[in-house]
Amino acid sequence: MFGLFKSNPLKKLQTQHEALLSEAFQAQRNGNIRLYSTLTAEAEAIREQIEALKAESVG
Repeated sequence: MFGLFKSNPLKKLQTQHEALLSEAFQAQRNGNIRLYSTLTAEAEAIREQIEALKAESVG
């Protein structure tokens, strides 16, 4: 019951990951490959955090 009002860090990270991938996609379409690479690297780092949280919650 008290967990109802706690924020979910996994959901927040997934939202950030999706937003970065979307920005990276737009940067690539606009021809800004350097920004695309930077955003993709940031998204990959967040994905690794997501995977770590999922592994923590399972085990």
